[in-house]
Amino acid sequence: MTIRVLICDELPVIRDGLRTLLDSVSCIDVIDTTDDGMDAIALTRAARPDVVVTDLNLRIISGLEMIRRLGKEDAPPNFVVFTRSVGDDTVSDVLHAGASCLLGKDASPQELVDAIRAAAAGRTLLASDVVQRLVTWFRAQSDTREFAPCPELTELTPRERDVTQMVAWGMSIEEVARELTIGVATVRTHLYRVCTKLGVRDRAQLVSLAYQSGLIQPVERTRGGERSR
Repeated sequence: MTIRVLICDELPVIRDGLRTLLDSVSCIDVIDTTDDGMDAIALTRAARPDVVVTDLNLRIISGLEMIRRLGKEDAPPNFVVFTRSVGDDTVSDVLHAGASCLLGKDASPQELVDAIRAAAAGRTLLASDVVQRLVTWFRAQSDTREFAPCPELTELTPRERDVTQMVAWGMSIEEVARELTIGVATVRTHLYRVCTKLGVRDRAQLVSLAYQSGLIQPVERTRGGERSR
C-alpha cells in the first residue's frame, strides 16, 4: 500500500530535503509540500493524504492549530510532528491535539520513515527521549494508588515478563539484549508477542499498562541491574 504524504515546514531546505528523502522510499508518495498552516488544511481537504508530516512553526496558523482543526473533521489524516523542540509542554500539546507520532529534527531518516509507516497504520511512535521522560514520570508516581487488574499478564512467559519489566524501567532494546544475553532480534520478538498478548500497540502503551496494572512499581534503577523502591 502506498502512503500518501503531505509535508509542512517553514523552511524550503527542510521541505525539499524531506521530499527528496521520502520520494526515495517505494511505499511513500509525497503529494505536496507547504509552509502555510491554512494551505495545509486546504491541501488535506482536497488531496486526502494518509499522513501529514509537519513542524509546529508554520505561516498563518501553527502546525498545532492545523492539527486541532483537521482533527475535528471527518476522516482526518494521521499526523507526524517533526519539530526542533520536544520539551514537556510540546509533548503534552501535540498528544492532546491528536498527533500520532512525535520526533525531534535530530531523528534519523529511518526513524522518520518508521514514524510515517506507524502513523499510516494508526499506531503511535514517539522519540526515544520522549518515551524516557514518560517512563521517568511513571516511576515518580506514588505507589499508593490502586492498580487496574490485567488478567492477560498471566499469559506472559517468564522471559516475556522480564523483557516487559526492563522496557518499563526505561531500558533500550539493546540494553535488554545485553542484560539478558540474548540477541536484539529476540528481544524485538518478545516485545511483539507481549504487545499482541496484552493488546497494546506500542512501547508507550506497554509502559503505561505495566505501571497501571502494578506489574512495575515506581523504582530507581541502580548499577548492575539492581532496582530499589
